[in-house]
Amino acid sequence: MTFLIAAAGTGGHVFPGLAVGEALTTRGVSPEDVLFVGGDRLEATVYPEAGFPFLGLELRGLQRSLSMRNLSLPRMVWRARDLIAGRMVEREIEVALGMGGYVTVPTALAARRTRVPLLIAEQNATAGLANRVASRWAVRSFTSFPDTSGLENGEWVGNPVRQALAGFDRKSLRPEALIGYDLEPDLPVLGVFGGSLGAGSINAIVVRLVETWQGEPIQVLHLTGDADLAARPTTRARVWRRKPFEERMELFYAACDLVVARAGGGVAELTVTGTPSILVPGRFGSTGHQESNAAFLEEAGAAVVLPQDRIEALPGLVEEILSSPERLEAMRAGALEIAKPEAAITIADAMLETAR
Repeated sequence: MTFLIAAAGTGGHVFPGLAVGEALTTRGVSPEDVLFVGGDRLEATVYPEAGFPFLGLELRGLQRSLSMRNLSLPRMVWRARDLIAGRMVEREIEVALGMGGYVTVPTALAARRTRVPLLIAEQNATAGLANRVASRWAVRSFTSFPDTSGLENGEWVGNPVRQALAGFDRKSLRPEALIGYDLEPDLPVLGVFGGSLGAGSINAIVVRLVETWQGEPIQVLHLTGDADLAARPTTRARVWRRKPFEERMELFYAACDLVVARAGGGVAELTVTGTPSILVPGRFGSTGHQESNAAFLEEAGAAVVLPQDRIEALPGLVEEILSSPERLEAMRAGALEIAKPEAAITIADAMLETAR
């Protein structure tokens, strides 16, 4: 059996797609029989490095503001559709999966043209434009939240995470994580990340936090994205460790007692690892989806939502939460209560069932 997975753009699409591909291989599918489709961003290196064939296309998303660049989009979509359809026929693809984002629409059109069954998976609590369009041709739609808006008949299975996170065990991983990051075992750790591309406003307030910290000693583990934060010789926080990117995110979560993050599809990682969080929803995307994602975690008691226009309140909120072990434990329990660690396996099994 051969499969196609369309997932491109940011880590919020790419890594859930990769998780499903890897789940297919655990079910006996050869990596050579799982074709990934995307553009020239993160996906162009992630999938080949993981051992999967990759079809790279000239693609970009719709510009939300008025832009002459949008005039070339229809031609680009039709060309991508034709290339994908040709590869579907050549490789005898039996099922296609769209993970949302700009590559999903030409994939859906190609699946319709070649009569290949299409499944879609939505990472956010409010479905993106691509999945709303593609859902009209999908035989099944999967959602990461129980009440995802914009998708009719969506099945709540959770957002796929890679096996290292699906089988997460904080207790066994934490010693390795603390040693690897050179952190002290007896001080709380604040983790910070803004997604695979980083987040400038979060980075900026965290720089201020570590420089002016007035509370009990803490350690900060900061995934900065591609931002080049100038080395600062003095901080009032006990430790400030910085990395542009972490490939082994299970170690990051194992080290952290509280995480500050955006609220994209990566919130699934916070739930499956039982990590308390302060979520700062980004104001981008076609649907304001990050606010919806964050609200769901907050309602479950897993997170506190801090709007972007109140980000200056972050240091006080961090101090308040880290100083309360009872609150942290309640947030961990809330995160685990809504976690769906088997999402990748569930979707992979659905692809196999559809192929049969």
